[in-house]
Amino acid sequence: MRLPTPEVREEAQAALRALTALPRRRVSSRTVEIRPDGVGRPVSATVPREAFELFLEILGQMANGNAVTVVPVHAELTTQQAADLLNVSRPYLVGLLVEGKIPFRMVGAHRRVKAADLIAYQQRDEAKRKKVLDELTAEAEKHGLGY
Repeated sequence: MRLPTPEVREEAQAALRALTALPRRRVSSRTVEIRPDGVGRPVSATVPREAFELFLEILGQMANGNAVTVVPVHAELTTQQAADLLNVSRPYLVGLLVEGKIPFRMVGAHRRVKAADLIAYQQRDEAKRKKVLDELTAEAEKHGLGY
C-alpha cells in the first residue's frame, strides 16, 4: 500500500472536481472515455452507476492523501488485515473473535475472517452507536440542554 504523492493528490482533486460537477441524475450507468496519454483513439466504456460512484469515492480518498485498498467481500483476511480494516488493534480484534462477535475459522493455528463478516459487524456497530446517540440527543432535548 502506498500513499498518494502530492502530484497524484492534485490530479485526483482536479478529476474529482470535474466529475462531481456532472449532473446528479439517477442513472443506471455512466459512459467513461479514456484517452491513453494523447496517443491513439479514445476508448469508451459504459460502467454501472455503483462502479462510477466507487470510483468517485476512491478519487476523494486519494485527493485527501489516503491510500485505498479494494477487498472483495468473499476474501478471507488475517487478523492483522481485519484489524487494519476496522482500524483497531489486532489484540482487540482477536477479543471480538473470541467473544463470538465476528465469525472466523481456523486455518492451522491461524484465524481467518471473511471481509463480509467484518462489514456486517461494522454495520451492526454503527447502528448501535446511532441508536445510543439518538437516545442521548432525546435525553438532552428533554432536559432543555439545546442539543
